Amino acid sequence: MHIRDWPATERPREKLLARGPGALSDAELLALFLGSGCAGQDAVSNARALLAAHAGLRPLLDRDPHALLRLRGIGPARACLLAAALELGQRHLAARLERGEALTDPGAAGRYFARRLRALGHEVFAVLYLDSRHRALAFEELFRGTIDGAEVHPRIVVQRALAHGAAAAIVGHNHPSGNPEPSAADRALTARLRQALALVDVRLLDHFVIGDGAPTSMAERGLL
Repeated sequence: MHIRDWPATERPREKLLARGPGALSDAELLALFLGSGCAGQDAVSNARALLAAHAGLRPLLDRDPHALLRLRGIGPARACLLAAALELGQRHLAARLERGEALTDPGAAGRYFARRLRALGHEVFAVLYLDSRHRALAFEELFRGTIDGAEVHPRIVVQRALAHGAAAAIVGHNHPSGNPEPSAADRALTARLRQALALVDVRLLDHFVIGDGAPTSMAERGLL
C-alpha cells in the first residue's frame, strides 16, 4: 500500500501539519526527506530499514554525504538534502546565541553543545562565554584529546573569560564512547573550574557531558 492510500491521520505530512513535528517517529521524519521509497518499500518502510541497519538515527546521520548516497534509497539529491537539514538545525541553534539574545532556556545550551560536539570521534572541551545578562559572547573549543580524554587547564578557561569580559560561562565536553554519564574526573574538573572562575567573579552556570541521547547537565545533577 502506498502512503497516499493510508488514512489521512497516519500520513507523515498530514500528521505533522495536524499535530506538529514532535508527533512523528524518527522513521516518519526521515521518510519526509526521502520523499518516496524504493522497490517494494514505501518511504516509511525504507526509513525504518535504514534506521534498523544503523542502530538508530544518530549513527545513520553521522555519516558524511558521500557515505549516505551509497545507501539503498538514498542518492545524491537525498544525501545532500539530509546533510543540509542537519546543517540548518545547527545554524538555527547558533543563530539565537549569535544575535545576542539572553539565554533563558538551559536546555538550549545543552542542545547547542550537543550539535557542536556529539559527532566528533575525539574528546573536545568547549566553553560558551556569557555577559552579565547571559547573552553569548563567544564559543570556543579550548582543548582536544584522543578518544580516551582531554587534559583541561582551568587557568586557560579563566584567561579566555577575562579576554572576553565574561560574567558567566557554560562548559561542555563530549564522550566519544556515547556514554553521557559524568565520570569522577568530570566531577572533579567541574569543582576546579567553578573555584577558578569564582576568583575572577565569573560564574560557572553548567557543565554538559555530551554522549548519546540528551546531554547530561551537571547543574541539574546538583554537582555545581
